[in-house]
Amino acid sequence: MIVVGGGPIGIATAIEARMRGLTATIVEPRPSAIDKACGEGLMPGAIPALERLGVDPPGFALRGVSYRSASRQVDHLFRDGPGRGVRRTTLHAALETRAKELGVGRISTRVDALRQSPESVTVAGLSGRYLVAADGLHSTVRRLAGLERRPAGIRRFGLRRHYVMEPRSDLIEVYWTKDVEVYLTPVGGGIVGIAVLGPARTDFDGTLAAIPELRERLAGRMPASELRGAGPFRQRTTARVTGRVLLVGDAAGYVDAITGEGIRVGLAQARAAIDCLVADDPGGYEGAWSTATRDFRMLTAGLVAASASPLRGAIVPVAAVLPGVFGAIVDRLAR
Repeated sequence: MIVVGGGPIGIATAIEARMRGLTATIVEPRPSAIDKACGEGLMPGAIPALERLGVDPPGFALRGVSYRSASRQVDHLFRDGPGRGVRRTTLHAALETRAKELGVGRISTRVDALRQSPESVTVAGLSGRYLVAADGLHSTVRRLAGLERRPAGIRRFGLRRHYVMEPRSDLIEVYWTKDVEVYLTPVGGGIVGIAVLGPARTDFDGTLAAIPELRERLAGRMPASELRGAGPFRQRTTARVTGRVLLVGDAAGYVDAITGEGIRVGLAQARAAIDCLVADDPGGYEGAWSTATRDFRMLTAGLVAASASPLRGAIVPVAAVLPGVFGAIVDRLAR
């Protein structure tokens, strides 16, 4: 099989394939250790999913989540054990090492055309029995396969930079302001990643400076990485499989990064895709994808809708008043 996309989910898909006895080659034009703007917090459910693949990246243990507004705060500790803050590049390197151990091939080139027959798929001069596209939010394969659908709804973007600072706690801190959410995720080694999610043209530095607590904590702190951006997050597809082409991860459609569980959901999709290919039932992936992503899609879409409505200012206060409900939602997404 061919995997287009050499990010974490693409590599995880290739590892799944090799563990199930399939040959796998990754097609990716970029060099190793691809970095991008993301929250870098692995939810508790992602840890055993990675361990099953033989991957255990170092990082910072995260016991839960803290939602904060100007007047309220609500904390919840993960019910099923800790998550982990891991630099994107560290996770990528760990997955890549495991893929090499298993004999995953790699071709450094771009995909600009796709040809499919009843028996095979061909891209970049390479033919395989199946192709799994894991080439991200702006997937080329999704477009070439005719599976792209015009996005609808709110256009939101993400910005991320790391700072040299010791974490104040072992919680992911999420600050809710009038228009954006700010995530602080410790990733180990005295480094904290800060991600800002909001509308287009959000001012990263201005957003942090407008939150008194963060302005004070970041005074004099040195950035540990360049500012990176991603988005728009909302991506839709007409289907997740056509013939011998399957979409996984962000390429299969994405709602938003507001819940911070993209890696966990992507790993579940990778496993479901390979289960179907081993059974020689690519069409079965449509239902398997729907099952693997249902909670994420429904709960994330609901939270995004609430955050864009007049209810936004009530999200943290209501969570503080109903901590049991807040905790149940967090645990449902994190498992």
